[in-house]
Amino acid sequence: MTGRKINPKPRRFKDADKVLDAVIEIYENSRNYLRECFDTYCESERNGHKVTAYYPYVKITTTLAGRSDSRCSYGFVSKPGTYKTTLTRPDLFIDYYREQFRLLIKNHDIPIEVGVSNTPMPIHFALGEDFYLERDLSTEKVSALPSYFDVPNLDIMDDETANCAFTPTKQYPERPLALFQAPRVDLSLQRLKHYCGSKPEHFQNYVLFTNYQFYIDEFIKLCRDMMSATDDPELKQQRVEYCAFVSPGDKIMLNKNIKEHTEEESEGSDSDRLPQMPAYHLKCPDKNGITIINIGIGPSNAKTITDHVAAIRPHAWVMLGHCAGLRNSQRMGDYVLAHGYLRDDNVLDEFLPTGIPVPPMAEVQQALEQAVEKVTGYEGYDLKKVMRTGTVATMGDRNWELHSHLVQNKRLSQSRAIALDMESGTIAANGLRFRVLYGTLLCVSDKPLHGQLKLPGMADSFYRQRVEQHLKIGVLTMQLLRDFSPERLHSRKLRAFDEPAFR
Repeated sequence: MTGRKINPKPRRFKDADKVLDAVIEIYENSRNYLRECFDTYCESERNGHKVTAYYPYVKITTTLAGRSDSRCSYGFVSKPGTYKTTLTRPDLFIDYYREQFRLLIKNHDIPIEVGVSNTPMPIHFALGEDFYLERDLSTEKVSALPSYFDVPNLDIMDDETANCAFTPTKQYPERPLALFQAPRVDLSLQRLKHYCGSKPEHFQNYVLFTNYQFYIDEFIKLCRDMMSATDDPELKQQRVEYCAFVSPGDKIMLNKNIKEHTEEESEGSDSDRLPQMPAYHLKCPDKNGITIINIGIGPSNAKTITDHVAAIRPHAWVMLGHCAGLRNSQRMGDYVLAHGYLRDDNVLDEFLPTGIPVPPMAEVQQALEQAVEKVTGYEGYDLKKVMRTGTVATMGDRNWELHSHLVQNKRLSQSRAIALDMESGTIAANGLRFRVLYGTLLCVSDKPLHGQLKLPGMADSFYRQRVEQHLKIGVLTMQLLRDFSPERLHSRKLRAFDEPAFR
């Protein structure tokens, strides 16, 4: 092996497709070079010099700030200067990148520079999410790997830009064009495969989170029905909107109502157990389908998975789960539409202090309310019979009922909380942090303050009665949000003072 840097001179284009072609060329050259060298490394007894290849970058320099359409929340820089980001996996982000390039050129009437960055591409990321070093290499080869290839460097994988903490330095004078640099995105793509059991290419732009397997079971049933053939013209028209259903292990079920498919049906990989946070995908050709993830229990899980889902830049995510009802007027099975959060889980305190408000997103709130109306049949004032809007408290302790009621109840009452759970506040806060539209619709499954605890028999009966309806509301909400254009969905409320141009 010999070390070399693939280094075509920087090029500038005022055409988004040409920018994208140049990014693809540099990325593929770097990745293919690393893969070829890795094959040699695996086959040879002797190793050569260290091998390095680099990510592509895009950069703009402008003396004018602004945008052609002041309603749009992204696609422009807010002040004169030089802005730059590294990019990865154009095969996954091709439409996303093209749109960001198009808007930059449109808003600033300047060329975009494309070149080879100084950020090394780690061999782990070049090999992709299907390769396992420990399985495919000897212990000696794995140990020697850092001497011959670049490995992931956590020093350049921070979330300073997302946390509104980035400051230009002499070493890095350019301002960021995107929330995440390439290595951070690659790390998340690997983690999504690890935690969810699905390749990142299957994840869709509309994401549902839940912490109960009952919802997953109902989603699987719905998706299998959608994939089955029908002679009913109206039903067929609804089903052909989705092209495939993918479950953990990348098991692909194609829609039998579509004659031509762009991918093949697959039984996927064999697995004796589900991944930690299994994901299921009802796919559309344009990635505007629905992904649902069972995140398990707790705010730490909620932060972990949203940290990585954010890197694929979804349009919206919504939490569907159960909660403790805190008010006398609530009944088991009532819905709670969160419009505020009391964040006592402390998971995100370092990055988004609890003093920072997490406001409701009007687009999601309206879609959730419309979906509840349509699915339940209640409208207007009558909707109050089954749904209440208010503050949701999020705790990090599942046994919160055992805390001193004198202290706890005072705080819950002062906050005007109407429900309590363990994940919603974290998911909403990370949505704000990563500029992803968020929302929460919970279902009251117990009322501990009023003597109705969640016990095995009671819970099982309740879940069977309510889950199907709740999931239908979540799926319909995502379909309603899909009717918005991306420009309308990505609200200016999510943007900070000095935002990167990429959404």
